[in-house]
Amino acid sequence: MHFDTLALRATHQSDPTTGAVVPPIFLSTTFARDEANELPANYIYTRPNNPTREALEKALAILEGGVTAMAFGSGQAAAMTLFQALRPGDHVLLSADAYYGTPALLEQVFHPWGLTYTRVDMSDLDAVQASLHENTRVVWCETPSNPMLSITDLLLVSQLAHEVGAICVCDNTWATPVLQRPLDFNCDVVMHSTTKYISGHSDVLGGALIFKRDNEFTQRVRLLQGLSGAVPSPFDCWLVSRGIKTLGIRVRAQSLTAQAVADFLDGHPAVEKVHYPGLSNHPDRELIQQQMNGPGAMLSVQVKGDAPKALQFIGRLKLFTRATSLGGVESLIEHRASVEGPTSVTPKNLLRLSIGLEHAEDLIADLAQALA
Repeated sequence: MHFDTLALRATHQSDPTTGAVVPPIFLSTTFARDEANELPANYIYTRPNNPTREALEKALAILEGGVTAMAFGSGQAAAMTLFQALRPGDHVLLSADAYYGTPALLEQVFHPWGLTYTRVDMSDLDAVQASLHENTRVVWCETPSNPMLSITDLLLVSQLAHEVGAICVCDNTWATPVLQRPLDFNCDVVMHSTTKYISGHSDVLGGALIFKRDNEFTQRVRLLQGLSGAVPSPFDCWLVSRGIKTLGIRVRAQSLTAQAVADFLDGHPAVEKVHYPGLSNHPDRELIQQQMNGPGAMLSVQVKGDAPKALQFIGRLKLFTRATSLGGVESLIEHRASVEGPTSVTPKNLLRLSIGLEHAEDLIADLAQALA
């Protein structure tokens, strides 16, 4: 079944009581028992389970090819709950180029608690293997990575993880299941910030974990999800489900525009380097074609000059909004090092672009006048 059909089928549940084509939002925090003090359905309180959240979780599992999924109040809440399921003394191997919030969680929250972690270039398989220990429990990949768009060979990295008894987790926020399904490449867990492409309209905060197997570790994560209450509201779940309906067509359209923008920027005299999986000169082009169904709508560009030069450039843009986040219908740009703070290792002249649904010619014209 094609993705667009799958996405609509996964989120289309007509209300059996009224026949409403759009499913209702179950805002109730609690659920009544019958005369025998029994629960008519498997709901007691909305923190451990809610019908609207359950519908979203089922849809996410279908889209990623998993057996079960869990929705969270944010992507960070999803990552935090997974790390909480580990034990003090466990080791995490983390991609060197990853969303800056992930190593921040490990360093500021879990390292004092007893977790150890190592950051490694996931494109260097020898380095990955050398960094695995007997106590490694999680290998955390992000591909394409944020913000350098480096590519990880998911099949080989997951194989290395399994050889030491670790699970392989992939942050699939940028690629989305439209372009990449990590569970098909033997990963064990997929993580999403559903705030981004899956909801797609910059109006809801959310996260998710999708599991290849429903095992003891999965059940521990679900227990922590319910105990901690790191869950999204029913309305937020409904908004994310609504975004899924148009996910395929949005991502494909945005990717086509991103390709045109990257081709324009690549080789421009004012540009030092473009990072984009769709470029013909990308060093991992063969792997990208094997692993992904398209290059995506995110790209990074290093302009010639220093940080002030990069900031002057984005200050001249008219159609790009200078804002953090990504995956919405509007095009965004940001100076990534400024957002990440003083410990950032991102090049100071790098700008991250999230391409929206504006016409490619308009965005290219805007970039051209700003670079002139």
